[in-house]
Amino acid sequence: MTRQNRTSPAASEQSLHQAYDTALLDLDGVVYAGGEAIAYAVESLAAARADGMHLAYVTNNALRTPDAVAEHLGELGIPTEAAEVITSAQAVARLIAEQVEPGSKVLVIGGDGLRVALRERGLVPVDSAEEEGLAAVVQGYGGPDLPWGRFAEASYAINRGVPWFASNTDLTIPGARGIAPGNGAAVEVVRIATGAEPQVAGKPLPPMHRETVLRTGAERPLVVGDRLDTDIEGAFNGEVDSLLVLTGVTDAEQLLRAEPRHRPTYVDRDLRGLLSGQPEVEPFAEGFRCGGWTAVATNGGVLELRETGETGENGETGENGQGAETGGTGDPLDGLRALCAAAWTAAGDGVCTLDAAKALARLGL
Repeated sequence: MTRQNRTSPAASEQSLHQAYDTALLDLDGVVYAGGEAIAYAVESLAAARADGMHLAYVTNNALRTPDAVAEHLGELGIPTEAAEVITSAQAVARLIAEQVEPGSKVLVIGGDGLRVALRERGLVPVDSAEEEGLAAVVQGYGGPDLPWGRFAEASYAINRGVPWFASNTDLTIPGARGIAPGNGAAVEVVRIATGAEPQVAGKPLPPMHRETVLRTGAERPLVVGDRLDTDIEGAFNGEVDSLLVLTGVTDAEQLLRAEPRHRPTYVDRDLRGLLSGQPEVEPFAEGFRCGGWTAVATNGGVLELRETGETGENGETGENGQGAETGGTGDPLDGLRALCAAAWTAAGDGVCTLDAAKALARLGL
């Protein structure tokens, strides 16, 4: 893939697990949510691995160590080695190590994932801003029980001029009970108190992509994620292909409004998408067709969805006799892919502002 302004989801005659050598999988919202496996994840990943695809788990969540993540995945029925887990904690630890002396002290605002990653790079994690010779502050997701006082500790050091690093800036994180504040929300707290800006390592920025390539050796990687602003943008920045799954934080409306850097190569419901090809989205009449659906950007500022041969806004006679208000019988994902093509083409380099509410309701999305 070369960096470009995508105007339509791509097609693939091969199943994705055969077209790419390595899947770079996000965890939260893709493989699991709130610690429990997402539907179809375990069996889909097992089938992809059995057929020769390499799997690597790439997460912006810096809380847990690769060993802990691998153990958790094993408990879910996904056998995983710690070396197959790449975290934003590892990426930010490398970033810090490139800028400070070996053995330097680093104030940690976060969990064990950061501490282990820092030690791996020959750095010394500490807990107090009063440590003599403090070289850096690093902030990563610390879980819902991280004490508020830790943000104050970071602020004291940063306000004295100590360089500030953040593992990632995801504002939210999906869990079993819904969407919760992520590390990005915590970073905002410290930013307000200091007026400073951290150096950030995690997706979608280059340090995370570099860490992933160094650790996996992937030649034809496919990024698999649920977030447009981290997973998909990270793939765009790294000039690799991506698969968006609709099991996490991104919904269909957000996908239609995606700006160019947030438009995935492929779209599917869940990780079963790895095991299949992807249908073609093609220009058709005044719109775009995928499967049994055609999407049209009308002159009235609306994204209209029709089944093949169906009556459109001008009242033409349709082959199936259905009106545009009725539910369709085609695959809703094909309808969404057609809508993406119509929306992204209409938006060009910007964001689609067409009304898609009725079309998405028809698809049940």
